[in-house]
Amino acid sequence: MVVADKYRCTGEYFLVFCELVKAARHRGTVTYQEVADVVGMPTVGAHMGKEVGHLCGEISEDEHKLGRPMLSAVVVGVDGTPGDGFFKLAEDLGKLAGGDDRVRFWREEQSAVYKLWQRRF
Repeated sequence: MVVADKYRCTGEYFLVFCELVKAARHRGTVTYQEVADVVGMPTVGAHMGKEVGHLCGEISEDEHKLGRPMLSAVVVGVDGTPGDGFFKLAEDLGKLAGGDDRVRFWREEQSAVYKLWQRRF
């Protein structure tokens, strides 16, 4: 396992999972601060970033095990891009090689998430 269990099968995990799916269904994004707010964490600081990253990493790892794209591709920082932890997890999961274009990978992964979770009428 790449990410150690901390949030799996907790209320926080399922609240964040639902928030990420909601963002994906609307082809949007959610910030690390918004994720923190959903589960009642402080919305600033290094500890917040670490915990939100860990929680989103568990979700993406589980999605990967199910053959789906990394749902955390919809989670971004204030600059509109994912943090380094997203790319490190992608490397650990064998989805991204060290020399690959990280931004292109993220955009493709985000598109795959949008396609999977799109609203169908």
